[in-house]
Amino acid sequence: MFRPKLPTMPQPTGTVTPPAVIEPTAVTPGTPAPPPAPVVPARSTVQLTPGTALALVGGGTAVVLVVGAVLVSMLLAVAVTAVSVAVCAVVLRSLLAAEAKRR
Repeated sequence: MFRPKLPTMPQPTGTVTPPAVIEPTAVTPGTPAPPPAPVVPARSTVQLTPGTALALVGGGTAVVLVVGAVLVSMLLAVAVTAVSVAVCAVVLRSLLAAEAKRR
């Protein structure tokens, strides 16, 4: 009753092939190949025109302003939450003190 019943594994019904035998092969040392010469790709030099520089400065300024606005809003959210928790703590403290005075 308290002994577990283990399932029996069925025997394979198809033909069983023996495992393949892998024979080791001999490794013969060879002469090392000379390293290939480094290939230098032809790159064009980047030229900043006044319009491109102005676009880069404008894009950087926009990124800084957006990141700053997000950080300031997160700081403001934390500050508002802290003030609301402090107000709740003061109200609870006054309620508990009033309850203690009545007794």
